[in-house]
Amino acid sequence: MVAERKMQPLPPPEHRRALRFVAFLAVSLLAFSCWALVSSRINDAVPDSAALVGDVDKMPALAGEEGARRPTPPASASVPASGGAVKLMSDPVIREPQVRGGGWEGELSGRCDADTAALRVYVYDLPAEFHFGMLGWDGRGEAAWPDVRDARAAPHYPGGLNLQHSVAYWLVLDILSSTLPPGGGGAARGGQPCVAVRVTNASLADVFFVPFFASLSYNRHSKLRRGERVSRNRALQAELVKYLARREEWRRWGGKDHLIVPHHPNSMMEARKKLSAAMFVLSDFGRYSPDVANLKKDVIAPYNHVVRSLGDDESPAFDQRPVLAYFQGAIHRKAGGKVRQKLYQLLKGERDVHFTYGSVRQNGIRRATAGMSTSKFCLNIAGDTPSSNRLFDAIVSHCVPVIISDDIELPFEDVLDYSEFCVFVRAADAARKGFLLRLLRGVPRDEWTRMWRRLKEVARHFEYQYPSRPGDAVQMIWGAVARKMHSVKLQLHKRGRFQRTGWES
Repeated sequence: MVAERKMQPLPPPEHRRALRFVAFLAVSLLAFSCWALVSSRINDAVPDSAALVGDVDKMPALAGEEGARRPTPPASASVPASGGAVKLMSDPVIREPQVRGGGWEGELSGRCDADTAALRVYVYDLPAEFHFGMLGWDGRGEAAWPDVRDARAAPHYPGGLNLQHSVAYWLVLDILSSTLPPGGGGAARGGQPCVAVRVTNASLADVFFVPFFASLSYNRHSKLRRGERVSRNRALQAELVKYLARREEWRRWGGKDHLIVPHHPNSMMEARKKLSAAMFVLSDFGRYSPDVANLKKDVIAPYNHVVRSLGDDESPAFDQRPVLAYFQGAIHRKAGGKVRQKLYQLLKGERDVHFTYGSVRQNGIRRATAGMSTSKFCLNIAGDTPSSNRLFDAIVSHCVPVIISDDIELPFEDVLDYSEFCVFVRAADAARKGFLLRLLRGVPRDEWTRMWRRLKEVARHFEYQYPSRPGDAVQMIWGAVARKMHSVKLQLHKRGRFQRTGWES
């Protein structure tokens, strides 16, 4: 049988050529199918605008993946731990992971990248001592920033009154997370609004963000330590000024397209005038001269409230709030705050008014939470500065704010009508005997209820959180910066109309 098989004649040459052609065609089709499958998966994983964002390293691993690797940026320059002069090296270049995110309403709506975001933000890689180093993060080798994929593992900001001015912290966390892929838990940005996204190509940036925790530096490093001639706070400010002055990005427009966050009224006292061309994020203009800070170029951001936020279903209505007007805080203030002393004398004996001295000590925050939530109106009276955290405590307590501060500037007032949920009273009128009580007692139940319902709607705009959520304080600030940048860009572009680039002889 074997011999018979060997003796069978071979197929004709034309048949053999046909068989080889069919085999070649089958292998080619298989290879093309594999290539198409791989290409489609790569396109799904990488945004179409990757070439616009700059060179890209490997995608960062999702939180929880074992053995995964994420891009490691070059080492940042270090700052001496001791007081005195602080030395910065040039800004390191890092590779940017790809951006994927969601739409404004919190649902996935395509990619969030440098083309679709409302604001493209370039972040200077300042050493840790200017930001998370103040929270105990030491840089961990060559990492320029802490791993923010897991919100629980991110460095925590100190509590108490420090939280009032923690704005820079929340903005930095948010912009760092803007380059994380969606899903995977932690702070991955699936469903987050596409408002601000980080870019590492400076030519794509709308704004240059200086990540200095200036308020925390003031709170923690203003006092001289043993052996110091210059406080740590002043040394950091001085070196920051030198660093920015050397940057080509700063020199190009004199810093007008830069963003700095000195939210505490006393922060950056030494550097604010030298850096005044930049856009500041402030609590108010009380301790700034108009040539340094003003509403034309700067953004007012809310304090981070310290009382507990009320849920809509636990907010007492009109009849469940027996106190007409509530105030607890420092009574003896300077300058514009003298109206507090006057009002204390007028209101201290009224049966349905709570007007007492209070502080964060001895459960002061807990008492304020209970007091505001059982009051119809909460008095926000000018103190040493036009604004205070008290306004935002009242908002999240759904206690209708009564604003007695003639020079106050309010966050996001270009998109929020505060008259819908606040009562405004001139200081001179409030100091007239009987005026304030007649006004508040004359507010009908229906009108108060309308403002109370509006408070419950807007309270989310004054919440700082990480990961951020659509319409919260973090996203509202980015939106305010984006709106300011429209006018800034207009001014810069008009200024550059007749600039020559060297091609003209």
